[in-house]
Amino acid sequence: MKKIYAILLAIFLLTGVCPIPLYAAETVTASANTEDDAGISDLTDGEYAIDVTMTGGSGKATIQSPTLLTLNDGIAYASITWSSSNYDYMIVDGQKYLNESEEDANSHFTIPIADLTQDVPVIADTLAMGTPHEVQYVLTFDPASIASKSTLPQEGAKRVLIMAAVIIIGGGILNHFVNERRKQDYTGKRR
Repeated sequence: MKKIYAILLAIFLLTGVCPIPLYAAETVTASANTEDDAGISDLTDGEYAIDVTMTGGSGKATIQSPTLLTLNDGIAYASITWSSSNYDYMIVDGQKYLNESEEDANSHFTIPIADLTQDVPVIADTLAMGTPHEVQYVLTFDPASIASKSTLPQEGAKRVLIMAAVIIIGGGILNHFVNERRKQDYTGKRR
């Protein structure tokens, strides 16, 4: 039985998945009160989660929050995922960004954010009304909410799937050893 636990522990360590949290979720704080830091001065390049709200339009469309915030060479990029697949482009600071998602998936855009402490006016073109319409929205990011990427819902779903796979594999290994033990016990009794 000790072998089985050792094997399961090895699987957990090799996959980086553990059924028991070994550390608290990482929270990253960003200084958002100075005008010149754009809300990201305390962050290093990498991926984070950030809360975002949206106003404008008819109120029927929403965006996913929290969303992925990527910092690359000190420049912030937000991954905006709409509740609809009908958006084909967004315009931010006069620059057009095309929908990155595959057909029939919710519209997804990666847009640069110059300053996380300021409202970001955007235009999104929707095809939902029969003919294309450009609709004005305002995105508001909350720099105080910046946290580890692992707090994103889709990251949690990935961890659940990995954990399920580990449990299934571990269960298969455990079942194999139990069956081998039973065979040995059965053949030992017949002699």
